[in-house]
Amino acid sequence: MADPLTSMNVSLPESLREFVQERLGTAGFANASEYVRHLIRQDRDRVESRLAELIEEGLDSGAAVVADDRFWAGLDRRVEARVAQMRRGKRAAG
Repeated sequence: MADPLTSMNVSLPESLREFVQERLGTAGFANASEYVRHLIRQDRDRVESRLAELIEEGLDSGAAVVADDRFWAGLDRRVEARVAQMRRGKRAAG
């Protein structure tokens, strides 16, 4: 069963409103709502696809690491060292 439709008002500058009107004629959308729903679905699909890619990448990245206190302390040390390195680089360049 499809979700019931609800309303949402969107304010557009004139140039975007004109673009939407042009797209309605050239892309075969019946109205602006149909066009906007299409764009939102495309964006949702891209987001979901990227999330799936990231999950797959995580699963393929190797053995899991326990994020205990030792892990976080080591991460803090690496981040602090990286920040210090970046600051030294800025001073040398500046």
